Amino acid sequence: MIEILYQDDALIAVNKPAGLAVHRSKMVGNAEEFLIDLLREQVGDSVYLAHRLDRATSGVLLVARNKEVAAALGEQFMARAVHKQYLVVVRGWPEPDEGVIDYPLPGSRETGPRREARTRYRRLATIEVPIALGRYPQQRYALLLAEPESGRFRQIRKHLAHIHHPVVGDCQHGRGDHNRLYKQHFGCHRMLLHAWRLRFAHPLTGAAMETEAPLDAAYIGLLDRFGWTLPGVSEEE
Repeated sequence: MIEILYQDDALIAVNKPAGLAVHRSKMVGNAEEFLIDLLREQVGDSVYLAHRLDRATSGVLLVARNKEVAAALGEQFMARAVHKQYLVVVRGWPEPDEGVIDYPLPGSRETGPRREARTRYRRLATIEVPIALGRYPQQRYALLLAEPESGRFRQIRKHLAHIHHPVVGDCQHGRGDHNRLYKQHFGCHRMLLHAWRLRFAHPLTGAAMETEAPLDAAYIGLLDRFGWTLPGVSEEE
């Protein structure tokens, strides 16, 4: 069952699991299940995607109950009127502890034209673990709050890799040695990128909406192991 965070006659907000493809496409390879099909069967009605998340990413996903609502929500995303907050674990400790990554990105094709892209980040917690890897006897990791101002393809993943602090568990843009470390020492087999909160206007009433997706057991277990909490994240940035 897909976890439903909110629903009414116009839209549904769900908590997408990590590893579940949203819909059929050439990008998802050999996926056998798709969120949009599972949700359609679960609610017994047609549903339409308002936006997308990568297969490896978990968290809030908005789904419309008709094409008109999907188009209205899509316009909000295109106009950058939707406030998005992600929780992400990265290799290293980004400096400064908060900032903006301003780096143009291509679309799904790396050879395509680059367009402006900006991601704000803030360090929430750090840790140094006594595990040797390469030439370092200890490894540093950080928990970040990331807020993409634009919506380019794999923007957060590419931006954090660009500043040499890749997302842990990212097979395309991350570090294989650190990904293996998390599997072997922490039993963590997912990419640690979670679409935590969305703020948007209801497409029919215009009312301000905020939806929050709880973390899954693997993510929570890692935070507990590192002694990380999420203080002071709810305030307006």
